[in-house]
Amino acid sequence: MDYRKQPGRIWAENQAGEVIAEITFPECGGVAVIDHTFVDGSLRGQGIAGELMRAAVDQILSEGHQIAATCSYAVSWLQKHPEIPSIPSDAAPACKLGGRH
Repeated sequence: MDYRKQPGRIWAENQAGEVIAEITFPECGGVAVIDHTFVDGSLRGQGIAGELMRAAVDQILSEGHQIAATCSYAVSWLQKHPEIPSIPSDAAPACKLGGRH
């Protein structure tokens, strides 16, 4: 999948230009907070959300920022990857979309 990147956002579009996968991670004070992940239902089960997380982590770390997460998927993913340096966030997970990512 071809991902597009800009500061604080990585995403993919279908041929019609619609967003079909996305992760956002705004930075403030040297901490990038992963606050949203989305994968279209047609792509679920293909590891796309994990690819987005890995790409976001790589981008955040390459920019010299710390990682935090408020998105429930991102929180869970980071817990499963203790080798990724992250800091706890006091905010409750805020990104459930219909209970799934």
